[in-house]
Amino acid sequence: MSAVTGFKRLGLAICVLILGVFGALAVVSVLLPKDQVREAVKAEIRAATGLDPILRGDVSVSLFPYGQVILSDVSLGDSQGEPPLHAARLTARLSFLPLLTGQIDVADLTISDPRILVTIDSEGRSNWSPLLKSLTRAFNPERRNDDTPTFSEIRINGGTVVVRDDYRKIYEYFSGADLSLAWPAISRSFAVTGNVRYRGEIMEIGVTLGNFVAALQGERSALKVRIGSAPFKFAFDGAIATRSALKIEGAASADSPSLRRALQWIGKKPLPGGGFERFTLKAQTNVVGGTIALSSVNLELDGNSAEGVLTFAADGRQTLQGTLAADEINLTPYVSAIRLITATDRDWSRAPLDLDGLMTADVDLRLSAGKITIGTTSFGRTAIATNLRNGNLGVTIGEARGFGGSLRGTIGLARSEQGAVFTSQMNFENVNLEKCIGDLFGVNRIDGKGNLAVTLEGTGNSVFSITRTLDGEVALTGTKGALTGLNVEQLLRRLERRPLSGGNEFRSGRTPFDSLSILVKVAKGQATIEEVTLRSAGVQLEIAGAASIPSRELDLKGVATLVSTPSSDRKSFELPFVVQGPWDDPLMLPDAQILIQRSGAAAPLLDALRGRNEREAARPATAAPFPPPAAARPTAPRETEAVAPAAAPQENEAAPAAAAAARTQEAAVPATMPEPPVSDPPVEESTSGNDGAPDPAPAVSSPAPAEKPE
Repeated sequence: MSAVTGFKRLGLAICVLILGVFGALAVVSVLLPKDQVREAVKAEIRAATGLDPILRGDVSVSLFPYGQVILSDVSLGDSQGEPPLHAARLTARLSFLPLLTGQIDVADLTISDPRILVTIDSEGRSNWSPLLKSLTRAFNPERRNDDTPTFSEIRINGGTVVVRDDYRKIYEYFSGADLSLAWPAISRSFAVTGNVRYRGEIMEIGVTLGNFVAALQGERSALKVRIGSAPFKFAFDGAIATRSALKIEGAASADSPSLRRALQWIGKKPLPGGGFERFTLKAQTNVVGGTIALSSVNLELDGNSAEGVLTFAADGRQTLQGTLAADEINLTPYVSAIRLITATDRDWSRAPLDLDGLMTADVDLRLSAGKITIGTTSFGRTAIATNLRNGNLGVTIGEARGFGGSLRGTIGLARSEQGAVFTSQMNFENVNLEKCIGDLFGVNRIDGKGNLAVTLEGTGNSVFSITRTLDGEVALTGTKGALTGLNVEQLLRRLERRPLSGGNEFRSGRTPFDSLSILVKVAKGQATIEEVTLRSAGVQLEIAGAASIPSRELDLKGVATLVSTPSSDRKSFELPFVVQGPWDDPLMLPDAQILIQRSGAAAPLLDALRGRNEREAARPATAAPFPPPAAARPTAPRETEAVAPAAAPQENEAAPAAAAAARTQEAAVPATMPEPPVSDPPVEESTSGNDGAPDPAPAVSSPAPAEKPE
């Protein structure tokens, strides 16, 4: 027999065998009753899970191209109410060889379009408790060997998972669940892998139990969890036990490109302010009941690194407690979105305050750092305690090194019907006043070292609204410093020599001081300056008045005194003044009437105009309202005209100011010095006596030598 003939016979035998196998399968598919197939599949599921499926639909048996049984309308659980699991189809793939003998062995199960419902009532009981008990009995080590399941994999395609927890007020929905369950038919482990869609994001899931039977019985079992998604990733490697209470311990890690987005993704309210972006956490985890304790914490948030311990309580209202320590912390991202003033730096922000993020959870956190940075301000060693409860935030600064000194106090922000309640009690000791006051109030006018105490409280739905309701007190004491933007001593000395000079030089230089004391009372947004006292070797300054916090405007009056030396017999020069305008750029104006009175040439003119106004006011009502014609007026004596040129320079300088002061008859200084035209002074005021002889008028007949302008 040739080789060709042998191969032909071998091929023919194989074809006959294949045809015989398919023929046998065809005969089996015809002879197998559907009821028997359905019961056999139910028995396999019962043996593997201990659960008794409820089959309400049709049964379809197919042996080509492979053996499978399709069951429609399948449920697990009680027939009353909504079942824990309901599937449109359950497909059981059958083992090939047992089919040839008419035996049905399930190789794997596929559950299509299932709806898995997990409910927990108000008393903490789950609808899956009876099913888990049945599953525990099914995996009892004393069960018979012939009950061992034949399949080791269950697949879920297109499933949905609904979690309804009335005890914790939680409702969650997962869709598009494509999962593979490695059933412990030949090993002790159990694993779930696959992905689900949660709130629009795909989550990759991996859960492994080292000893499935021990875990079902509440005993300790190894546990590994991996969850990955775009907003958040989590990993855990440890152990779990549930006999007396839920206990989990092991190493956990979590990271997110944006913690703010991750919290919003899981349904939490947006956090206030900025920051809360890049997040990484590594810690040893110990879970008992609803409390999660983290030790050996290594936390990174927005580039800040800290170590310590944290505890999170999930029972009832969520609460975070802990203690963290860091070398350096930058808080700029968290306050960058909080604007106290507008972009023009001229008005307080009117943007509504959103404090809904404070309701996310309660927080009791203690933080210590070697350095804290907030914008351009840096603090040294700092200890802070933060308490957030029911939306009310309180920050206590126990110790902080900042502004070249130290500070301590409390800051509070609470929700109210009007929006927010702001409270502050801060004490700054031996600080750099220019840096401290500039950063806190936006005023850069005081330099030196000193102490500052601030007690304020206000209510409103915006920063501007809060400033309108502020009440409290501000006290400041300083030593060995200076007022910037104004040289009071130099100005007083110039005005003492030349009272009507220097009008455009009031807003430059520095005024050194040995001591400075300020006391401000605040009521309904209006600040009353009860005391401002500045003392130095050459000048003394006292100020009182008011300031509007909402409009950031000053309205102050004061007296500047040029201190005479002990050896001098001259009287100290005193000059009243006013300070008006915005906080950051106020305008100081001296009392023009005092300066005119000190001027040798301007004083007689001021007296003349004042006397004329008094006579006009004393005239009877029938008198002519207008002065007589110029021709009828008496002329001034020639002696006065002779000396007029010598005094002309000072008269031209002083006449406009004298006329303005006499007409207003006020001690307060006008915003600008008006320059109206001035008529010839009346002769009545330049003569005296019965004989009509000219008055000597020392300021006119004997003028002081004119000084050269500086």
